[in-house]
Order: sequence, then C-alpha cells, then structure tokens
Amino acid sequence: MIVQRMVLNSRPGKNGNPVAGNFRLEEVSLPDNIAEGQVQVRTLYLSVDPYMRCRMNEDTGSDYLTPWQLSQVVDGGGVGIIEESKHTNLTKGDFVTSFCWPWQTKVILDGNVLEKVDPQLVDGHLSYFLGAIGMPGLTSLFGIQEKGHVTPGANQTMVVSGAAGACGSLAGQIGHLLGCSRVVGICGTNEKCLLLTSELGFDAAINYKKGNVAEQLRELCPAGVDVYFDNVGGDITDAVISQMNQNSHIILCGQISQYNKDVPYPPPLPPAVEAIRKERNITRERFLVLNYKDRFEPGILQLGQWFKEGKLKIKETVINGLENMGAAFQSLMTGGNIGKQIVCISEEFTL
Repeated sequence: MIVQRMVLNSRPGKNGNPVAGNFRLEEVSLPDNIAEGQVQVRTLYLSVDPYMRCRMNEDTGSDYLTPWQLSQVVDGGGVGIIEESKHTNLTKGDFVTSFCWPWQTKVILDGNVLEKVDPQLVDGHLSYFLGAIGMPGLTSLFGIQEKGHVTPGANQTMVVSGAAGACGSLAGQIGHLLGCSRVVGICGTNEKCLLLTSELGFDAAINYKKGNVAEQLRELCPAGVDVYFDNVGGDITDAVISQMNQNSHIILCGQISQYNKDVPYPPPLPPAVEAIRKERNITRERFLVLNYKDRFEPGILQLGQWFKEGKLKIKETVINGLENMGAAFQSLMTGGNIGKQIVCISEEFTL
C-alpha cells in the first residue's frame, strides 16, 4: 500500500525562521502484513506545536525532546482510527491518540504507544484530543494548579501572554475557573483581543503590536499582577514582570519569541528584570507537563466535564491536507492561528 508522509527536508538553523520548505512530502509503501502487537491506523488529525521548533535543530536544547532527523518522517501529536489490529486491547474501529504519531496518511504502530479515546467525551470533535482535551489543556490546567498558587477569593489578577494560542486561550478560562478574579490576555491582533473578551471570558485584552504594553498593563491591572502564564518570553515578559506583585508567580509554559534564537531554556532575564524578580520574590520555575503523567486521566476528565458544561470554550484553526503541514507550522510560528493549530488529514471515519 502506498501512503504519503512528511519528512524533514532541511534545518532552519538555530537562529533561523522555519519555513514550509523545511519539510518535504514523499510516498512510501507500507508492509502488507502487520506483526503481533501492531495496528494499522489511518491518520485523521495531526498537531503542530511551538515546541517542535526545538526538534528542528540537531540539538534540541532539552533532555526530553529528541531532534527530528533529516529525510526521516516527522512526528508529533496525532489522532486516528484503527483499520487492522493484532493488539489484544485494540480493535478495528477504535479511535486512538499518541504524542509520537508519524506525519503519514496511514501508519503501522506498536499498539502499546497508543491511547484509546472516547469520541463522546468531546462530542465527536476528535481533534480536541490534540488540544483542549489533550496536552495543551493539561499543560494549562496543571501549570496553573502547580505553579500559579491561585487561591479562590483572594482577588488575584492573572495575565496570559500568547493568549489566543492553544494553551493561552485555555489558561485564561481555567484561571477564572480555579479562582482568579481578573484575567487579562496579551495577543497580536485586534481580532484576537475581541475573541478573548467577547467569547472566552477574559476581562481585558492587549494587542502588543499597538501602544505601550507596560502602560496598558498598569491601566488594566490596577492592583498589579499576581499570576503570569508566560507563553512568549522576551520584551512582553519583561513588561509583565515589572507590574508583578510581591510573592507573585510566573507559570513558565513556553517562550515562543525565543525559539528561533540560540539561547538556553528557559532564557535568562535581562539583569534589571531579574533584579525585580528577586527583590519581589517572584517564582519562575520550569514547568513540564510530562512530570504529571499520573494525573493525566483525572485531568482529561476535568477538562472534558468543563467543556460539556459549556465552561471551557474551545477554538481551533484547521488546515486540510498532509501536504500543508509545513505551511501550518510556519503560520503557527508567526501567530497565524487562533486557538489550537490542527491539520486535518482524513475526515472519513468509515472503515
């Protein structure tokens, strides 16, 4: 059987901007038979995420991320449907997900790397398992629970950068659900700002491309900032830290503004900003969702329940076709997405 796959064609270089041409579409043949313990799966949806920029480098700068290899198939989060199974716990027609799903239209995998998912949990929106009811949702939930120190009734203000992205759009809503009294989002267009305040329950939003971020923060966070959910780093983070209160907390989710630069993770703060952080005793600890695997199941159920109750609104930007994975990733890295960036590979659920 001939299938299509996406391989890494070239590396952008540690300081380069990724482009669609860094990826290449190929055809490859799948074996006719699968071995014991294996399944053949048709890919339905694939995820593109900012962390993947690190995997484009020969050295990812991280001990838990392996680099993609040149001319080898790329992988990431995926959802699919089983077409053939020789695994005891998986049968034809099951929907499954994995964090290491090859960017391929159909794929043969070891059944042990797959997690069965229930379409009813997401009202049939299987792509949500790659976003709000998946890793980004868990990252937002555990990040706030573990590093945000939110106390219901304490009148805390949370600021979220990258607020219209996969994690940011959820973090602001979860901040409210867990007890923050005020949530302010920072993003890059007026359209995104409007979405945050009109649909996602943010109290205010700042377009960082218009006006002075520090001035707007002072106006919109009159009592200062108690919790900062940081997706971007750089100048925006410096501006937020300058408004943070004594004994406040930074949730270090991502640093997308720094991913095309050869700097360590997390990137060091400028000396003047680091001085403020120390003086005000602001925590800024590395956060890795994979350290909380024992809580994934109850976390997913909590996120699913909030979604079902209408308390968690989910936004996606969907592009169709495996051939557009590179374009989707390039768009993601330049803020072209609202909510989770998804690529639909096959919508056909029938076997």
